[in-house]
Amino acid sequence: MGAGLLVWCGGATRSGVVFARPGTAAWTQGSDEPDPNAECARCHQAIYERYRKTPMANASGPAAAGFLPGEFTHAESGVTFRLEKTDGRVFLSFERDVDAGRGENANSADWPLKGQRELRYFLGSGRRGRTYLFEQDGYWFEIPVNWYAKKRIWDMAPNYLHATEMPLTMPVDPGCLRCHSSGAQSSLPEARNKYAAAPFLHGGITCTACHGDAAEHVASGGKMRMLDLKTLKPLERDSICLNCHLEGDVAIEHKGKRWEQFKPGESIFDYASYFVVEGGKTGDERATSQWEALLKSGCKRGEGDRLTCTSCHDPHGSVSVMSAEERAEYYRRKCLQCHDPEAVKAEGAEAKTGFAATHHAENRDCTACHMPRVRAEDIAHEQVTDHSIPRIAQKGGQSAVATKETLEAIGTEPGVAQASSERDLGLAYAQRALRGDRAAGERALELLRASEADLAEKADAPLHESLGLLDQVSDDLARAEKEYGMALAADPHDAVAAGDLALIRARAKDYSDAVRLWRQAFEENPVELGAGHNLAVMECATGDKEAALATLARIFVFSPDDAAAHKLDREIRSDRGTCEARAGTR
Repeated sequence: MGAGLLVWCGGATRSGVVFARPGTAAWTQGSDEPDPNAECARCHQAIYERYRKTPMANASGPAAAGFLPGEFTHAESGVTFRLEKTDGRVFLSFERDVDAGRGENANSADWPLKGQRELRYFLGSGRRGRTYLFEQDGYWFEIPVNWYAKKRIWDMAPNYLHATEMPLTMPVDPGCLRCHSSGAQSSLPEARNKYAAAPFLHGGITCTACHGDAAEHVASGGKMRMLDLKTLKPLERDSICLNCHLEGDVAIEHKGKRWEQFKPGESIFDYASYFVVEGGKTGDERATSQWEALLKSGCKRGEGDRLTCTSCHDPHGSVSVMSAEERAEYYRRKCLQCHDPEAVKAEGAEAKTGFAATHHAENRDCTACHMPRVRAEDIAHEQVTDHSIPRIAQKGGQSAVATKETLEAIGTEPGVAQASSERDLGLAYAQRALRGDRAAGERALELLRASEADLAEKADAPLHESLGLLDQVSDDLARAEKEYGMALAADPHDAVAAGDLALIRARAKDYSDAVRLWRQAFEENPVELGAGHNLAVMECATGDKEAALATLARIFVFSPDDAAAHKLDREIRSDRGTCEARAGTR
């Protein structure tokens, strides 16, 4: 069945990469476009100089500027990876030599593997990790390996640490790029990782990503004011940070909206709904969901809208350049702004009374007890800070075992859920159902059926696609076929709907239409490897072995270590006549 890949894009991290000085050329799309922050530097030089050293400013860029050499062999797959720089260009090479003997690599494949991809951009500034992007026939992918900064090791990307095949079709979509770059471009209709040109306009998070369009401000010599963040409503103010630092267990884009279209001054909740499992984890063990943990903290419940991300974090500077003692003092003063403001006013003088003097004065690192670091479940080899700010830290953080599989919407106020539609909640439950939650599937059907009945026009591809999948899993094929048809009517490029509808057509022995649908899905979106595999099987079973081999060749272009494709390729070339109509096994 066609389920999308969940891919982690490198952490918001630090490296030695710096932006160009004002007046010099930048790398943007290989053009002569100047540094996008240079205009701001003319009047805000001090802020510019501080900001250009931060993880956000260096969250992405050209691969050569962020090159980190590396080599390691992944035991489970038996593949050796190398990152090398030649004549200013960066490459990922991969190789498995089965003739050399597999040793302890008992799970590795028995066919040789050798190839190379040129890396175009890096994601992740290096403080937590780094990955790279490459382009293949207009489609953009993340490489299968990551640099993990805390352990200073190269390893497989999260979720692929124990893969027995090398994953090479990890799509890079705008929803990922918007938090690591500026000017993330919308993908083309055919696939979420296909772009007309470069997938983003500027490396790193630029000034305008938070402060809004500066064109009129610059053209008027500063007379036309920029967006004043201090005058924004709390929801709009917080959305600037939440655009990247809110994740939830499930996030659903609103119909007709795309995350990359968000602009400062708007509410992120106008673009998407975010949900967490009721009674489940608070978010402190996910690397990008600090906000949902903060909502459960006593600090946020007590201060309400007065407490926001910038109450503690300086968006123009980075504590990573400080010593451990300096960081402890920096955050201590942030805590004392609320807990002992008189001590802050004393400008460092040691008070003999008050909270600062009496509450564990021997330990000046407040975060050591009240914001402990816990392991991040969604990023391998990493830990994150517990933003639920517990009074007494518990071993393993503030997570709780989920007692209910019900979803609740996340808001910006403690205990107040953001309004969400039946459609969005239904799609969220549908995603939970894909993880094997039967009760979530039943709830999804209920909500999506009601939402479908209220549609003024039946043009909602994600809704119909999800209903089709739920019906197909329930073996209601007639209803599933109808839903997939409506999904394709709303979006002719819906590869998931096309691929799953083909399974139904093949089951009904309508092989010609099944082939047509699988060919459409795989030709437009090579990430749909299941569609490509089924297409090759059906082409072979209907006697067109040449077409089957051509389809397998396309699979190997994008996924050269695909085990099922290698097996079928061997069967066809052995001429044993073993092709059978067995599509739908993947």
